[in-house]
Amino acid sequence: MILNHFNRFREIGILVMRIGMGIAFVIHGLPKIVGGVPVWEELGRAMGFIGITSFPAFWGFMAGLAEFGGGILLILGVLFRPACMALAFTMLTAMMYHIGKGQGFSDFSHAMEDGIIFLALLLIGPGKYSLDEKFDTKR
Repeated sequence: MILNHFNRFREIGILVMRIGMGIAFVIHGLPKIVGGVPVWEELGRAMGFIGITSFPAFWGFMAGLAEFGGGILLILGVLFRPACMALAFTMLTAMMYHIGKGQGFSDFSHAMEDGIIFLALLLIGPGKYSLDEKFDTKR
């Protein structure tokens, strides 16, 4: 096959993806975490687009925590799959928010694309250069 010699860099590719997405989400989530209750309530209202209207501050804080904390977990490769699940759910909610507001593809595509990446990473796993892999007791 063409360019098969790049197969040897698969694990490095997963590491680059984890670190890149992790840094982006730490930066993206930090203002949400430190924004306090007004920011959390505004974020949490997005849950209304999937039928959950109670406790918007809680849900907003959880979204910020998923992005900020999930980004850290991605970088380290620890609790990787739970972090990917939380991030994929957060991106699904963001996508539904934009769609629910009647916004077009260009408005919801970023959340959709990130959600697809997190679902793929959930299936692929953290790779061998991760703390999950280092401390895997099943090997």
